Amino acid sequence: MSQIIRIKIKSYDHALVDKSAEKIVKAVEPTGVQICGPVPLPTHKRIFTVNRSTFVNKKSREQFQLNTHKRMIDIVNATTNTVDALARLELPSGVEIEIKTDI
Repeated sequence: MSQIIRIKIKSYDHALVDKSAEKIVKAVEPTGVQICGPVPLPTHKRIFTVNRSTFVNKKSREQFQLNTHKRMIDIVNATTNTVDALARLELPSGVEIEIKTDI
């Protein structure tokens, strides 16, 4: 029975997401597993509209956008060495990682 580990990476900065995915792949490759990814997932965009003035000029508004970039990595035939390599991995702050096993 093969064990599958799915890793999802999220961040507001696309460069951090790419660097984190690269670090994960480099840390897991020496354990001899099959890696699928990193697969880019759709970017979630949140748009906020704010009045420029507090009292007058209701038609004058400003828009801000917050993008959440995502990547997914699948690790097939994972072993205990693979899990240990993932546990020892240090990633930068500002990156959210979700790990699921046996999909």
